[in-house]
Amino acid sequence: MNCNKSFKLNKEITMMSKNIMFTSLIASILFTTVISNANSFAESIESQTEITPINNSMGIEKTTLQMSISKDNKLPWGFVEGKISNYVADYPVIIQIFDNNKIITGNSVGAVHFAQTPVNEDGSYEYKFRVLESYQGQITKIFDGSYTVKIFKVVYLYPNLDVV
Repeated sequence: MNCNKSFKLNKEITMMSKNIMFTSLIASILFTTVISNANSFAESIESQTEITPINNSMGIEKTTLQMSISKDNKLPWGFVEGKISNYVADYPVIIQIFDNNKIITGNSVGAVHFAQTPVNEDGSYEYKFRVLESYQGQITKIFDGSYTVKIFKVVYLYPNLDVV
């Protein structure tokens, strides 16, 4: 095996290990989540944020907030957006939306929608999702009522320190 193939294989193994570690941490955090305040869609949003260290330099930042979709909503799209000042490159933002009115056994809220979206170079992210569906003149409400939104981001724990 020449040096190029060995280097490429090493790089692939490192990326696989990184992805497995990230996925495992997200799965373990999901089983220990806590729900926070209720607020209205399109108003100022209060949120609860906690960080769980992965290692000495990185952690998973989980932000939990409430989203309320009005029964009178006429807009077809909703979105989750934000900006991360200390993000770790190559890790997407994971977004989970739970229905507060539909309980699933073993969970305090019902799962509705899961997604991931990339983080831009400036640390910003945005994820759009359908709130209303229109087909042959028939409008279907995909989201209606109160939801808990959980946003998971991989961040540096000490962003002001240089990593050697």
